[in-house]
Amino acid sequence: MASATFHDLEGASVFITGGGSGIGAALTEGFLRQGAKVAFVQRSDARDFCDEMEGLTGTRPLFIPCDITDVSALKAAIDQAAEAHGPIGILVNNAANDQRHVLEDTDEAYWDWAQAINLKAYYFACQSVVPGMKAMGGGSIVNFSSITYMLGVSGLTAYTTANAGIMGMTRALARELGPDKIRVNSLAPGWVMTERQERLWATPDKVAAHVETQCLKEALVPEDIVDSVLFLASNSSRMMTAQTLVVDGGAAMTG
Repeated sequence: MASATFHDLEGASVFITGGGSGIGAALTEGFLRQGAKVAFVQRSDARDFCDEMEGLTGTRPLFIPCDITDVSALKAAIDQAAEAHGPIGILVNNAANDQRHVLEDTDEAYWDWAQAINLKAYYFACQSVVPGMKAMGGGSIVNFSSITYMLGVSGLTAYTTANAGIMGMTRALARELGPDKIRVNSLAPGWVMTERQERLWATPDKVAAHVETQCLKEALVPEDIVDSVLFLASNSSRMMTAQTLVVDGGAAMTG
């Protein structure tokens, strides 16, 4: 549940990748509770989630089925969202895949797929929303990265490499788009206990060991990320761009 109200988000046209599950679902709910108009994409069926959100918030998000590695389909989804809700003023590149892998077993096809979903889609989503943001006189882009590249986490190098690339892309686009009052920031979460993480990797022992690396001794949940994204999306952060906000309980110390 969001703990702050950002009045300028009411009525805003928001587009979220991966907005129907995990952190993305929490973000969709968070923006809806601010009064925003939310469209999101993901591959799996999210109609039940949309029903739930309509019941909880009184507003139904627009779900557009899409594999974001298909750039043409992603661009078409963004166009559809803009037609339904007006030009997109807030883009949240959230969708990612942190499938575990090791160097010896990684082939070229897997590498290309990992970059397509974790980095390439972000770039072309940014490209697609920029004309509308320019016409409106500004906008906010929030790119999700991860602390994995800060910590040098092993066993998911392709994902970690993409996370580092997101940081470079964020800074370069912030410089390029700043004259048009388009802000580009990134958010780097720590290990967030989504349903996927708990199902695949978050054993009690592993979670306890990770929490011990944090300054704050409590596991993160998706709701812990929401307010930070709302802040970056809103005019409360109007002079913030090219920055990375780390929300990880203090596992990685930057600066």
